Amino acid sequence: MWPSRTRTETVTCLACGDQVTRSMAREYDKHGDRWDREDKEFEHLCKSCHDELCHYPRDELEALLVESEAGETDRDAFLADYLETVEERYGTLEEES
Repeated sequence: MWPSRTRTETVTCLACGDQVTRSMAREYDKHGDRWDREDKEFEHLCKSCHDELCHYPRDELEALLVESEAGETDRDAFLADYLETVEERYGTLEEES
């Protein structure tokens, strides 16, 4: 059975760090599948940070971030590896004029 949604649990927004009541937050599932809840622990975003997110599909993004060692290498090395991998798989990004 699902826990009651009337609880006043406090959660921390993973983007800004603010503590908000659970009712004022949105669940975030880094795997992009918030409906499959078995054995999951969700992170949370406050409503304003959630509204600022891009809500387009992010197929393959989590695997690409893990492969590019996000959070495990310094920022410059990660960005260089990420860009190289994206260009190899999807082509170069060109600005539209």
